[in-house]
Amino acid sequence: MKRGTMRSNLFPLLFAFAFLFSPVLSASDLILAKVDRRIDLTSQIVRITTSLKVENTGSDVVSEILLSFPENQAKHLAYLKATLGEGKGKAKTSSGVALPVKAVQPNDVPPALTIYSVSLPNGLGKGHSLTLDVLAVFTHILQPFPEKINQGDIQLLLFQESAQYLSPYAVKAQSLTLKLPDARIESYSKLENAKLQGSELKYGPYENIPPFSYLPIVIHYENNLPFAVAKELVREIEISHWGNVQITEHYEIIHAGAQSKGEFSRLDYQTRPYLRGASAFRRLVAKLPPRAHSVYYRDEIGNISTSSLWGDSRKTELEIEPRYPMFGGWKTTFTIGYGLPLQDFLFGLDGKRFLNISFGAPIYELVIDTIFVKVVLPEGSKDISVSVPFPVKERQETKISHLDIVGRPVVVVEKNNVVPEHNEHFQVYYKFNSLSMLTEPFMLISGFFFLFVACIVYSRADISISKSSASYLAKLQWDEVQATTQLIHGIISRCLTAHDKLETSLHDLSRTGDVQACKATRKSVDSSLKDLSKELKQPLSFLQSCPQAAQILPKVEELVTKERELQEKLVLKHTTVVDGYEKKLGGREIENRIASYQQKITALRREVDDLMDLIDEI
Repeated sequence: MKRGTMRSNLFPLLFAFAFLFSPVLSASDLILAKVDRRIDLTSQIVRITTSLKVENTGSDVVSEILLSFPENQAKHLAYLKATLGEGKGKAKTSSGVALPVKAVQPNDVPPALTIYSVSLPNGLGKGHSLTLDVLAVFTHILQPFPEKINQGDIQLLLFQESAQYLSPYAVKAQSLTLKLPDARIESYSKLENAKLQGSELKYGPYENIPPFSYLPIVIHYENNLPFAVAKELVREIEISHWGNVQITEHYEIIHAGAQSKGEFSRLDYQTRPYLRGASAFRRLVAKLPPRAHSVYYRDEIGNISTSSLWGDSRKTELEIEPRYPMFGGWKTTFTIGYGLPLQDFLFGLDGKRFLNISFGAPIYELVIDTIFVKVVLPEGSKDISVSVPFPVKERQETKISHLDIVGRPVVVVEKNNVVPEHNEHFQVYYKFNSLSMLTEPFMLISGFFFLFVACIVYSRADISISKSSASYLAKLQWDEVQATTQLIHGIISRCLTAHDKLETSLHDLSRTGDVQACKATRKSVDSSLKDLSKELKQPLSFLQSCPQAAQILPKVEELVTKERELQEKLVLKHTTVVDGYEKKLGGREIENRIASYQQKITALRREVDDLMDLIDEI
């Protein structure tokens, strides 16, 4: 990394906060006696845990505490939670209870700051103190540097922060600890009281810090952990009152780390995956509910066998491996599905049923840019309402499934910038009449009943056409025409077989010179053709006298005529060849004599075959 480039990245940040030191309205009634911050940089999600010891030095009761975030952090803020720790005096309360947090816009606050207000349930009286624990989770805040790397390069990231806590209140003492993935750090801001111990970087303690103090720091470090980001996740939860909750999750995943450049070598990756693919991730782990069953993992091609599933009474884990390693900028899509026992997630309250299930994705450390959670309720559900512990967009639609009449109501909950901390339980309340469960079985029973009745009626009813009707007589005549045509077709086929015998006898004559055998074959074929000609007269006369044969008769007559012409030419050819052999003519002279016959025979045979095929189709 070039140090000049790194400094150029810092200048906009420093200029952005140069005005923060101008006088602003200070909430002088509150001071922060102690601030402990811990920043977790071990994954693509940055988690900042801050413990604030707040003291009220004024005379009035304070009902809110303000939290400030610089602009470069506020636009990446995905989750913010504030809870009360153990304090003194009237503010003493049990920890873990989330306090209401909302964005506010106080007067005289720099526009580059985003302010959130934390409401205190009982207020903070004069001389009292409390401990406020704040968890802030950020996404897409780590900057790959360099932004593009080769297959064998490691992934380096830039993180920008303030060594001093940015707050509208004065701070008596504070410290900052940054937890890194490992001990390898390219560079970091070496300020006073900065200390690197293994994979932890510490700044402070700093004392007596005025409001809105900002001391920028930059850490450039290695992080090759998966930067898996779901550009879109559609999570469908379908409730069946017959005992199952079916979950189907459609993922569109991208590696959001440093972009891969250059060529990809599968051979290098297979032989040394941890050297020639350090920045890629090969697998993801999904933590499913304990009694998940019928689990599958597939994509557009089909089922993906590179997955492992194991579990016990407390959890079920699915390890999935894409079809190819995921380098920076690479994308993949897949679907995970599984079933859950209905009794573990559906409950009743005040005449209503409600689904209580987790909101986010089960994949470990996954960032979701946009999630759509679709809860498909049984057909006939009404009075639907949703309770989600954080702001979301909500709408309703309808899904038509098997055996549905009007469709199933679907509650669609949409949220952007989702992190694992959003994987809290939410509730969908609705009313459902248990008798509606019988609708689909009744439809099936009724369908089979009417099918059997129809079969019985069909088997016993006489739906044949009357034998005295004109249509029935016309059908009989057409059947007889077809049979007669087929008979003529067969007779012509036998004639063509006789023609082939004549051709074969000529071939044998040219090979053996036996004229007497050729004449004997000729005599036999003449007799056969004469008999076939007699057989042909009766069916041909029938077709000529039958009105139903008006369409097919011209083709049949043409076929008979062409066959007779073919027969005549074959006889002439045969006679000419036999005479030539008796007169002991040369082979070339015989061929010259029959050349005109042969051309006509070939053309006639082709026409006869075409007519045979046409009549056969009819």
